[in-house]
Amino acid sequence: MQHKLEKDNDSLAIVAYITIIGTLIAFYMNRDQKNPLVSFHIRQALGLWLLQMLLGYFIGAFDSWMISTSFWIFFIVLFIYGILGAVGKKMSEVPILGPFFQKLFSSIGN
Repeated sequence: MQHKLEKDNDSLAIVAYITIIGTLIAFYMNRDQKNPLVSFHIRQALGLWLLQMLLGYFIGAFDSWMISTSFWIFFIVLFIYGILGAVGKKMSEVPILGPFFQKLFSSIGN
């Protein structure tokens, strides 16, 4: 039973990247049995979602499809990188921003 629970718990790492709601679900489900892999990916996903929302607000002020498209491609690539790490059960930080997210949200999962 413990092995199955641990396996299910690992899937929360993937859930964390599925919208900000998925991040919150993974956070609350990981509170009792803190899985280091899930905590790592929650920190990464939370940072990506919050930064995407914050920057998206300001990017929306530009009336340029080139700026908007570049913005979305940048975040899509980072989310795909994070999801692939979660699927592979690896603790690989997203490029550029990952180390910052790990420091900023270091209290999550401890």
